Amino acid sequence: MSGIRAKDTKPEILVRRALHALGFRYRLHDRRLPGSPDIVLPRHRAVVFVHGCFWHGHDCRLFKEPGTRRDFWLPKIERNRANDTKHATALANAGWRVATVWECALRGKLASVDAVAARLAQWLRGTSARIEIRE
Repeated sequence: MSGIRAKDTKPEILVRRALHALGFRYRLHDRRLPGSPDIVLPRHRAVVFVHGCFWHGHDCRLFKEPGTRRDFWLPKIERNRANDTKHATALANAGWRVATVWECALRGKLASVDAVAARLAQWLRGTSARIEIRE
């Protein structure tokens, strides 16, 4: 997995490649599930959302409040955050385990796609209902 350069690849694809390399098989964007999760692992009854820090208003170094059109962007980001919570709750109520991987965990000098994949793999093999992976 170490040959993949995180800055050249979309975060979702980094996670997908890493999970596949570890032997996990999944579906993508199952529209039958709330929020159409990025990665669906039916065997583990688990889903993975890979969130961009800007689009989902994450409290990290990658999120900067927009300087222009704030009246458009700030409500949009808040709606995204509300939808994230709503979808995760609906999935949990339906018996799905929910993982959220933030873009900041995959970007930067100290970020490791392999480390994120290892944490996800450990969670998938366990019984915890939720996990959030951030920088």
